[in-house]
Amino acid sequence: MAQAAVETRKIFTSGKIGNLQLRNRVIRAGCFEGMCQEGSCSDLLVEHHRAVARGGAAMTTVAYCSVTQEGRAYGHELWMREEVLPELKRLTDAVHREGAAVSIQLGHCGYFASKADTGYQPLGASRKFNLFRLSFPQVMTREKIDAVTGQFASAAVMAQRVGFDAIEVHSGHGYLLSQFLSPYTNKRKDIYGGSLENRMRFPAMVVRRVREAVGPGYPILVKMNITDGIKGGLEIEDAVAIARCFEAEGASALVPSCGFTAKTPLMMLRGNVPTMEMVAVQKSWLKKIGLFLFGRLMVQQYRYQDLFLIQDALKILRAVKIPVVLIGGVCSMENLETAMNAGFEFVEIGRAIIKDPDIVNKWYRGETIASNCDHCNRCIAEMDRGGVNCVSNTIGPLITKGKGFGPEYRA
Repeated sequence: MAQAAVETRKIFTSGKIGNLQLRNRVIRAGCFEGMCQEGSCSDLLVEHHRAVARGGAAMTTVAYCSVTQEGRAYGHELWMREEVLPELKRLTDAVHREGAAVSIQLGHCGYFASKADTGYQPLGASRKFNLFRLSFPQVMTREKIDAVTGQFASAAVMAQRVGFDAIEVHSGHGYLLSQFLSPYTNKRKDIYGGSLENRMRFPAMVVRRVREAVGPGYPILVKMNITDGIKGGLEIEDAVAIARCFEAEGASALVPSCGFTAKTPLMMLRGNVPTMEMVAVQKSWLKKIGLFLFGRLMVQQYRYQDLFLIQDALKILRAVKIPVVLIGGVCSMENLETAMNAGFEFVEIGRAIIKDPDIVNKWYRGETIASNCDHCNRCIAEMDRGGVNCVSNTIGPLITKGKGFGPEYRA
């Protein structure tokens, strides 16, 4: 097994995003943890990301942090404000002590937000019915667009202040910025709707304002869609132009993903649909019955295969000069090598690290060549049970064994 570590060593060389030097090319993807009860940073969240850092990843991503209370989809989602900064500082310090960097994913759920959980009417690009929430959003005015843009910038500055090494602006998966980009949800007739240039205006303004707020060099990753996976939605041709625009506005790296949370939620993951597990964690009997009866209509199944986004992601890679991070089905040393050889500077990994936070160390030491995650997706239901966790593990969600990288990779 030791020979495998030598042959694939380049994945463990350092790389840069903006002015940030990372110890290797593996980033823990921004997979929702479900560990922020009442919108605050919990001990469990700190330990979760400490374990990822100890396990060898170059950077771990705290997900999903709303830039405002009204932008949350659930009551156990983090939202950025002064009161949570001391605990977030404790999290960044914990990750740094393990020799890794830490990013935070900033976003706004838009029409996917929950009035029941936040007390606010959901916002949207247009008055598009949301089947998932059974609601119509409040159409955003220009004043509200300006206000949310400022909230993104303010949240980025707070994140920078407490030691986050990077931020990831969430402009994909059918959240607010994605809702403006997608012709499926954006039916506006003003300067924010219609042509791609108009639909791009608000997301571009957000990235520009964030760049101005955090200064030059500070890493800004942008998660974006290459396809919404729905009729009348965003497709790869527009995504290429969007990628170039984000680069021009100051993005340091791009993370091309896919799927629309309110319509095609498992497109971004692929694999099994854990319907019964999701039914079990619902608190409302009405939601339990609805999900049991209609779950397969709302949550479709997509066949899993390794590197399932690589072909479209390559189109983004060829269109820009900044690093492009490959996400989607990166589960083995062979996958890592394929990504590096294709020209991707970094990869983001979700379920394989949730399954075993020490997987990067094990790859480096040559102890294994692939994750044994079977993509059952039961970890999704665990987000609502108390925190994301691989239910197949008998040792629990926090795997802390392993000695980590040698001194040459901590330098």
